[in-house]
Amino acid sequence: MSLVPPPFDPELAAVLESFRGVIPPGFTPADVEAARRGAAACELVDVTLEGAFEAEDRTVPGPEGAPGVSLLLCRPTAAPAPAGLPVIYHVHGGGLVAGTNRAGVTEPLAWARDLGAVVVSVEYRLAPEHPHPAPVEDVYAGLLWTAEHAREIGGDPDRIVVAGASAGGGLTAALALLARDRRGPRPLGQLLMGPMLDDRNDTVSSRQMAGRGLWDRTANETAWTALLGDRRGGPRVSPYAAPARAADLSGLPPAFLDVGSAETFRDEVVGYASRIWQAGGVAELHVWPGGCHGFDALAPDAALSRTARATRVGWLRRLLAG
Repeated sequence: MSLVPPPFDPELAAVLESFRGVIPPGFTPADVEAARRGAAACELVDVTLEGAFEAEDRTVPGPEGAPGVSLLLCRPTAAPAPAGLPVIYHVHGGGLVAGTNRAGVTEPLAWARDLGAVVVSVEYRLAPEHPHPAPVEDVYAGLLWTAEHAREIGGDPDRIVVAGASAGGGLTAALALLARDRRGPRPLGQLLMGPMLDDRNDTVSSRQMAGRGLWDRTANETAWTALLGDRRGGPRVSPYAAPARAADLSGLPPAFLDVGSAETFRDEVVGYASRIWQAGGVAELHVWPGGCHGFDALAPDAALSRTARATRVGWLRRLLAG
């Protein structure tokens, strides 16, 4: 039986059509260098949001025997709260093979401007040169430093929210698992936007969306193979690489998960939220009708994008209010 894909939201469909032939969905290993060059454009982002933040780059200790980890620290220029501000610890996307700590940081900065928070964005070693566990260990090392030095940067160590989109969302989910299992810093919450969770790449949605949107099954195979090599899809993949492999999702921080109905990751994200509930945990799940992967970055002015961003801020506001 053929798999009929769900339709794209009309506004998103029009934008995707305009990109046809410019950004094909079938990302392959030959495209990695071009993706890295494109990600370099993120270095031009104004991470002060026109003076709302004071930005600093800092290198902190990395995992044992590994290089230091680069953090982008963005503190509000307004006077900090006496007890310290919430901290948004951001993990960038880029398919595990591209990106810097400036990639995708503008949305967390917008949250922080609205809510009064510090942003710490972590840069991690990239696959395939640095396969698992290098990326997640870098992300964990950055969280350790952030928790230990939160007050120094104007933050509250008890109110750290970890957040990421796409590959960064998968690493954020893995970070929550790793922090739980190592009894490390416990984030107040985890915000997972279209997270990349499952190396097996064989859900109904991954097959429905083959050759469609901006990130299809071929692209997903490219990224997971870069991280895991010939272990991808096999029986012994760590949950700290692919969080969907975790046998136990109990004891995790409250989670916000969102995903498009018309994207590769739909079923794995829905399944992950369901398993958090089954383990007695707290999760809020949104499946955006007609959303493709990364739709809010692709078409920021679309009605669906505005709704998704407002919903994320609303969840953060409720979380921080206790």
